[in-house]
Amino acid sequence: MTNGKKYAILKDNKGTSFPLIIAVALVLLMVLCGAAEYIRLAIIAQGVRDAVQSAVISTANDSYDDVYHGIREGYAGAYMPSADEFEESLDYGDIYGRLDELLGLRYEGGYHVKHAGDALEFKLSRLSVDLDNMPLAPGSPNNSHGFLADAEIRLEVPVRFGGKLLPPMVINLKTQAKYMPLF
Repeated sequence: MTNGKKYAILKDNKGTSFPLIIAVALVLLMVLCGAAEYIRLAIIAQGVRDAVQSAVISTANDSYDDVYHGIREGYAGAYMPSADEFEESLDYGDIYGRLDELLGLRYEGGYHVKHAGDALEFKLSRLSVDLDNMPLAPGSPNNSHGFLADAEIRLEVPVRFGGKLLPPMVINLKTQAKYMPLF
């Protein structure tokens, strides 16, 4: 091949945009995969937060039988009558049990885990529940905070990208429920 023919081949512009199109398509594919993984993580976190909130609300409602109804005073707190006074009576319930039922979790190695086939979808741990009882006779019912149930749980979700397992997303989900008598 002579130098003239080589020069003519290099000067010909047919097909020069082909590598650029491939590169743009691969970049777009990677961006879409990243967005899909982000959406998956957001959906899992929202679903777990909703389930924790439902379990905490159930726990607050389970304390209903122990709630002293101060209807005339406009407040309610978790107290039981005992002789000539009232004693605080808090029921923490079984939030993990409710979460296991709601989300289909299993207890494995200190975690409550959810599997999608053979792969780990997420795991929960470090549940802490704080029940904040209302004072039996607050100075002003409008300034009292009510019967509150605060919960915090740690969520770990494995992150996958490009066929590789990356460090997991670890967040603490917080939720709160307040018991309010309707009548």
